[in-house]
Amino acid sequence: MSNGNGSKGNGSDIQQALSTLRRQLASLPAKQRLDALIESRDARALVRSLPAEDLYFTVMEVGLADTTELVQLASPEQFLTFVDLGGWKKDQVELHQVLTWLRAARGDEAGDFLRKLRKVDTEVFELLVREFTLIHDLEENPDVHVEGVTLETPEGRYLVEFKGVEGPELAAMRSILNDLIADNPFEAVRFLEATRWEVPGELEETAYRFRTGRLQDLGFPSLEEAARLFSRVDTGTGPAPAAVAALVATKAQPDYLDAAFRALEDVERENLEGELRYLANATLVAEVEDPGNLDAIRRVGEMVRDYLLLGLEHLTGGDPGRAAQVVRDTETRRVFQVGFSLTLGLKFRADRLMKQPLAQADGMPLLFTEESVAVESLRRKRPRRTLKVPGAEPVPFRSRRELAASEEVLARAEAQVALLGALLGGTEKKAHEVLALFGVEPRVLGVERFFAAAVALALLEGKVGPRPVPSARRDELGALLFEGTPEAPRLRKDVAERAVAVLEPAVPESARPELRRLVGATLARLLEELAPSFLQEGKLNPIASVLLPIEGGEP
Repeated sequence: MSNGNGSKGNGSDIQQALSTLRRQLASLPAKQRLDALIESRDARALVRSLPAEDLYFTVMEVGLADTTELVQLASPEQFLTFVDLGGWKKDQVELHQVLTWLRAARGDEAGDFLRKLRKVDTEVFELLVREFTLIHDLEENPDVHVEGVTLETPEGRYLVEFKGVEGPELAAMRSILNDLIADNPFEAVRFLEATRWEVPGELEETAYRFRTGRLQDLGFPSLEEAARLFSRVDTGTGPAPAAVAALVATKAQPDYLDAAFRALEDVERENLEGELRYLANATLVAEVEDPGNLDAIRRVGEMVRDYLLLGLEHLTGGDPGRAAQVVRDTETRRVFQVGFSLTLGLKFRADRLMKQPLAQADGMPLLFTEESVAVESLRRKRPRRTLKVPGAEPVPFRSRRELAASEEVLARAEAQVALLGALLGGTEKKAHEVLALFGVEPRVLGVERFFAAAVALALLEGKVGPRPVPSARRDELGALLFEGTPEAPRLRKDVAERAVAVLEPAVPESARPELRRLVGATLARLLEELAPSFLQEGKLNPIASVLLPIEGGEP
């Protein structure tokens, strides 16, 4: 980031004052910001001194219906930006939205409204008129039959029939055309004549090119340039493992971006704000979001902040006191890319895992549910982390602590693929044969039930041979597993160790810690769900087939 040091003149003083004012306004809730603008001593001058996109966000936050006075105070150039941002959806113009903006712009000064109207691309206005009117040439057809509201040009050449609008929209369209005719009848008639013959597709394509150019001038780069923002870069060594471990153990998470802002000088802070706006704009383009979509703007703003926080934490070695110096020495774009690249490393690791020959067997990922969901989230275009709340949507990474937690989950996933593949025989052919013994689709069987069967057969037979538990031996299995009373059931002594002793030799050494964890978790679940009724009745409840496959039981 450039320090921006240099001599200060009147121009720089004004710019610095405006920058300070923008920060002050941005810190206010949207409604208070609106009131501050409108109630200022020279509201028109103040509004027209601010960036159009800032005003647009205020309008969107408060609602267009409650901010018409602000729209009317805006300059024609600012109003054009409002239409560029709020009147399009991707590459298609939203004509009802354009008309809504025009309705909001109409105030007490007819001349000011016409200047705003004429600033809108002619192609967009022609599309608007074509969409909501039919233009009849009375010289060609003097006896034309029309229904509804019409408007005739003063010289009697054209009859404009309104369609597709009613109520306030109809009144607005009629007023707009009346204003144009009253201001310059000859020009208005020429406009109607041209509009009759224009090709809508060509009009929209031309208007879109003009809009794209203006958005680039506002700081929205081309898609090709924006996509480069998400390039992988060398993240360097980062903090030492001991520092990361200490950070993971803590609960507090510093705000590295806020720490940088507080330590920067005014000019540096202004430069950083400009770079952040560019990052947000570029990310909007890269995510193929509408620049005027407020929800998308908020979502992308959070994404930019998340990657910057992650990059700053990494580059400062976890020391917020170094944040300002990192921002001075490192382009903000690079900090963003470092943060993104840290998550991308996890994605590539997850991708490699799922490309292994036995990462799946007959369409069933060899992962337990928690790890499967986590790996799926990491493999997204923008990697995310899962929460332990059932059904919760994956969320972005914000800290090294969260990266470390996902690395642990990914390490478990890698171990699960190795150990489950080994229990299935080590080859795709053998895995298919083993899974066929269960008589149901692997996805119906599920990894948890398959592993429970492997544990049960290891206890019953003292060898590795996953298959459904024989019906005649299910009560025997209960006796091997449980003791105590229905009110205080417990696993028999050393049952976990016995299961592990059977299964462990078949599993790669690197996966044996995960094997022991999964055996313990599986036995704990069987204890919770099956032990009370078994100890009460002396036989396994039919619910057992939900937890582990039993011959003749439910799938």
